[in-house]
Amino acid sequence: MTKLSVNVNKIALLRNSRGGNVPNVLQFSLDCLKYGADGITIHPRPDQRHIRYSDAYELKAALTPLGVELNIEGYPDERFLQMVLEVRPAQATLVPDKPGQLTSDHGWNCLQEEVFLKDLVSRLKSAGIRVSLFLDPDPAQVAAAAATGCDRIELYTQAYAESYPTSERDQVFAAYAATAAAAAKAGLGINAGHDLSQENLAYLAQNIPGLEEVSIGHALIAEMLYQGMESNIRGYLKCLGR
Repeated sequence: MTKLSVNVNKIALLRNSRGGNVPNVLQFSLDCLKYGADGITIHPRPDQRHIRYSDAYELKAALTPLGVELNIEGYPDERFLQMVLEVRPAQATLVPDKPGQLTSDHGWNCLQEEVFLKDLVSRLKSAGIRVSLFLDPDPAQVAAAAATGCDRIELYTQAYAESYPTSERDQVFAAYAATAAAAAKAGLGINAGHDLSQENLAYLAQNIPGLEEVSIGHALIAEMLYQGMESNIRGYLKCLGR
């Protein structure tokens, strides 16, 4: 079963635009879970323009008694690592973002950064945290990713999402299928995320065997404005065959 983890960054961005606590990130997260989502994802950035570091502690405290996984994404600078080691989410997804980056736009070059990543993965896993590495659809990267000791990869799906409504979809998707197959052979779990939507999710889920989790925020929340929360969450679960 592929799990749906809702990225609530955009809710935090809306909250921060006016100050105060409206909309309430925690309550929104709990409502997503009520309607069937399996987990919550956050991606705090150095400027805290959306998710704040304090949100991570609050969410972890609320989700743990419910048996719900929190996934914290981000670039592993020392501040991020210390927060993650204190919060101890179920999963940390390491992403090679620059400090001022608007959104994630590439995966790790594990061939070049294997040693750097291996140390980070070891620190996180020693605290009982599952580690996923954000990866481009490139089978050549998988062996180096596995050598870091990570548990999973997260396929960066922007290229797939852009190609989905075009004649190039099958050609682009072939790299995702090959990368996923290499990851499975290496014993790595497979996650996916970035620009996934109700339009393109079902095809991905049906054609990546063993897909464990998708992390979706921007499209899901944008669609919610028209569909409402319950209908939207159920629509995503339907795309996942549930």
